[in-house]
Amino acid sequence: MRFKLFTLLFFFIATISAQNIRVLDVSTHEPLVNVAIFNKEKSKSAVTDINGNADISKFTDTEVIIFKSVSHIDAYRRKREILNNDNIVFLESTENQLDQVTLSVARFRLNKDEIPQKILSLSPSDIKLTSPQTSADLLESTGQVYVQKSQLGGGSPMIRGFATNRLLLTVDGVRMNSAIFRSGNLQNVISVDPLMLERAEVILGPGSVVYGSDAIGGVMNFYTLKPKFSFDESTSVSGNIYTRFSTANNENTVHADVNVGRENWAFRTGITYSDYGDLKMGEHGPSDYLRNEYAIRENGEDKVVMNVDPLVQNPTGYDQINFLQKIKYMPGRNLDINLGLVYSNTSDFPRFDRLYRKKDGELRSAEWYYGPQTWFLGDLNINYRGNSVLFDKLQFTGAYQFFAESRNDRDFGKPKLFTTEEEVDAYSANLDFEKDFVESKLFYGVEYVLNNVASKGSFRNIETEEKGETASRYPDGSDWQSMAVYTSYQWKVNEDLSLQSGVRYNHILINADFDDRYYDFPFDKAEVNTGALTGSLGMNWKQNNFVNWRLGLSTAFRAPNIDDIGKIFDSEPGSVVVPNPGLKPEYAYNGELGADLKLAENIQLALTGYYTYLVDAMVRRDFNLNGVTEIDYQGEPSRVQAIQNASSAYVYGVEAGLEVDFSVALRLRSQFSYTYGEENEGGAYVPLRHSAPMFGNTHLIWNKRKLKLDLFAEYNGQFDFEDLAPGEQDKPYLYALDENGNPYSPSWYTLNISGQYQLNPSWLATVSVENITDQRYRTYSSGIAAAGRNLIVALSYNF
Repeated sequence: MRFKLFTLLFFFIATISAQNIRVLDVSTHEPLVNVAIFNKEKSKSAVTDINGNADISKFTDTEVIIFKSVSHIDAYRRKREILNNDNIVFLESTENQLDQVTLSVARFRLNKDEIPQKILSLSPSDIKLTSPQTSADLLESTGQVYVQKSQLGGGSPMIRGFATNRLLLTVDGVRMNSAIFRSGNLQNVISVDPLMLERAEVILGPGSVVYGSDAIGGVMNFYTLKPKFSFDESTSVSGNIYTRFSTANNENTVHADVNVGRENWAFRTGITYSDYGDLKMGEHGPSDYLRNEYAIRENGEDKVVMNVDPLVQNPTGYDQINFLQKIKYMPGRNLDINLGLVYSNTSDFPRFDRLYRKKDGELRSAEWYYGPQTWFLGDLNINYRGNSVLFDKLQFTGAYQFFAESRNDRDFGKPKLFTTEEEVDAYSANLDFEKDFVESKLFYGVEYVLNNVASKGSFRNIETEEKGETASRYPDGSDWQSMAVYTSYQWKVNEDLSLQSGVRYNHILINADFDDRYYDFPFDKAEVNTGALTGSLGMNWKQNNFVNWRLGLSTAFRAPNIDDIGKIFDSEPGSVVVPNPGLKPEYAYNGELGADLKLAENIQLALTGYYTYLVDAMVRRDFNLNGVTEIDYQGEPSRVQAIQNASSAYVYGVEAGLEVDFSVALRLRSQFSYTYGEENEGGAYVPLRHSAPMFGNTHLIWNKRKLKLDLFAEYNGQFDFEDLAPGEQDKPYLYALDENGNPYSPSWYTLNISGQYQLNPSWLATVSVENITDQRYRTYSSGIAAAGRNLIVALSYNF
C-alpha cells in the first residue's frame, strides 16, 4: 500500500512539474518575458518570467491557451500539444519590437523597467528605416549620441560630455577598446557593420562595474546576427540580399547574408561591400567650409589646383568590406555553443581635416591618410543553464581580436612620406554566473584581458625611394593586462520597487620598453601596477500607473593604457606628445535621476538629469624632458607635451524624450539633450572639449499596412568662441569665423523624410531624402562638412 501511495505521489509531482513551460523566440531561441497566457474566457491566466518560464497547471489538457506578447505574433496552443513538445512554445516576432529586455547591464537578460540606468535600444527595423552608412551614423540617428567626424571614414561618438577612450565599445559582449585607444577622435566604430547587427544597445552613463576601464561616459553594445535553427528534420535555408545607393557621396553598398539551419546546428554567413566617393556638402551655409583648392602631385612636383566644384570635399572617398561567420550548436536544451568570426577592412582613407590646414597661408600637407583599418574578432561563447547551488546560468566568452592601422603624412613640397604602423593582438576571457532567488538575482564573474602592441615608424623619399626607420608611435612590444572580479545584485522588493547594486575590482599591469635611438628620454621603460575599485547603487520605483522613477549612483574609472603612457605624435602643429610612465587611473563619480511620466493614455515623457565629477583626469599638458621643453620632431621644432593626471572636470545635463500616439498609425517621437561641462586648466575652469552643443531630433511617423513614412528634423545648437575649449579655439580651420574673425560652431538643422514600402513578403523598398533644404553645416569639432541634399535608395530581398 505504501509503495502504491508513493508511486501515485511521485507521478502527481512529476505531472505538476511537467506543466512548467518555457516560451521562446522562434528565431533566436531567447526566452520571452511578460508573455500573457490565458484561455478564451480569460478565467485562467499566467505570465512568463525573465527566463520565459510559466506554470500552466491550472489549464485543462483540451482547452486552447492563448499566448500574447507586444513584440510577437499571438499563438494558440492546446495544453496537450505543449506538453508533447517538451514543454516549449515558440513565438514569431513582429516588427513592433519594444525591446522589453536588455543584455547590456549584467551580461544576462534583465527587464528594462527594473534597471536604473538609461538604455537606448535599436532593433533591425530601426536600422532598416534609418539606412545608415556606418554604425557611427546609426548611433547619431538616436538623437542622444553625438558624433564627430574628421573625415568621411570616421565617426567619434560623444556621450554625456565624454568621448574616445572614456567610452567603451563592445561587440557580442567582447570589449573592443584596445590598449591604443586614444584621447583624440576615434573611428573604430565604423568597423562594426550596421547591416550585420541583430540589435544595438547604448548605456548612457558609467558602466565600469560590468565592463571595467573606459566605461565612464557610456557603453555602446553591438550584437551581430545570430544563426537560426530548423525545427524539423529537414535543412532550412533563409537569407537577405540588400543594396543601397546614396547621391551625396555616390555610395554603392551591397550586402548578403544566408542562414542554414538544422535541428541542432545553425550557420550564418554575411558579407557587405561599400564604395564611397567624395562627399558633397550643402549649398546654404558658411563659406568657410568650402573646399576651394587642394594639392596634387604632377610631374614630380606638388601643386595647388582650384576645385571645379567647391562643394565637393576632395579627397574623402574610400571603400570597405565586412565579413561575418557564425556557428551555433545546441546539443541539449540547457547548453548552446556559439562561434563567431567578424572581419572588417577599409582601403586607405584621407584624414580630410589635415589636408586643408595652412601654414603661412599655404597648404601644410600634400598627403595625410590612414592606411587600411583592419579588425578581426573571433569569439567562443558557451551558455549553460543549470540548477546548482552556485548558479542557474553560466556563460563563458573567450575572444581574440586583431587590430591594424597606420598613419601616413607628407608635408607640401617635401619628399619624405612618414609612416607609423600599429598592430594589436587582444585576448580576453570572461566567466559569468547568474543565480536566481525568489525575489532577487545575483550576477558575478571574472575577467582577464591581454593586449600586445607592435609599433614601428618609417619614412620613404618619394623622389629617390630612399627608405629608413623613424621613431615609432608607441613602444614596440609593449603589453597591457587587466584582471577583474565583479558582482551585482538585483532585488525586486515588491512589484513596484527594484534595487540594484554592484562592485568591481580591477587590476592593471603595463610593461613598455622605450627606444632611445631617436630621443633622449630620462627613462628606458615604464611599469604600471595599479588597481581600481568601482561600485554602483540604483533604484527603480513605479510610484503609480503614471510615474516611474529611476535613481542611480555610481563610480567609474579609466586606467592608463599604452597610448597614454607611451605615444609620440604631433598633436597639433608645433607640439609633440611624449611618453609619461607616471600615470595613474582617473575616476568619475556619477549621480542621475530619471522619471518616466505617462501624461495621458497616449502621451509619454521621459526625463533624466545627471551630474558627473572626474578627478585625476588624464589630459595633455606642457611637459619637460630633463628640463627640455622643446625638441625636434620630423624636422620641426615642437613644444613638448605629455598626458598627465593634471586636471579635474565636471559635467551635468538633461535628456528628454517625448512620445505621442495620435492614432494607431500616427506617432510623434522627439529627443533632446543638453550637456555642459568644464575642466580645470591651470587653476581656472574652461569648457570641456567633448561637451556637445544642445542637440536632438523630432520624428513624425505614419505606419499603415505596407507603407511607413518618417518625416523628421535634426537640430543642433550654436557654440560661440567663448564656448569652445581652448584646444578647439586653436583650430580655426575647423570652424566658421564670426564677425571678429574668431572660430565658432554655428547652429544648424535639417529636414528629412524616409519611406518604406513592403512590396510583398520578400521585397522591401526604402527611399529617403535627407537634408531636403540643402544646408551646409559641420557637427561640432568635425573636420568635414556633412552631406548636402542626399537621396538614398535601398532595396532588400528576404528568402
